[in-house]
Amino acid sequence: MWSKALTYRLKPGCYAEYKKAHDEVWPELAQAMSDNQVNMVIHHHEERLYLYMTAPTEEHFNQSHTGKIADRWLAYMATLMITDDEGKTIMDEMDMAFAFGRYKEELDEKLNSRLA
Repeated sequence: MWSKALTYRLKPGCYAEYKKAHDEVWPELAQAMSDNQVNMVIHHHEERLYLYMTAPTEEHFNQSHTGKIADRWLAYMATLMITDDEGKTIMDEMDMAFAFGRYKEELDEKLNSRLA
């Protein structure tokens, strides 16, 4: 299992639109994520978002986020989030501090397969 955790910030006052967009995620994007077994959860606190995502492999995730639909979605999301000078959303990867249960088992399995 591949996983990644990111954090990023919304522009002030944009949470309602961000939430609505995700509640009504475009069917083509949802289908691409389903087809590639991508799972996500996004938490919100003040103007900061915390994203945790999994997929069978990083390639599965990348396949779910390529093409014109994904490009349009990312461009739309960039209007709601803090971006760099090029207009790309500023995302910070988070280091894992703790894992328990299924997550720990899967991460241990992943580490052991790399060492084998």
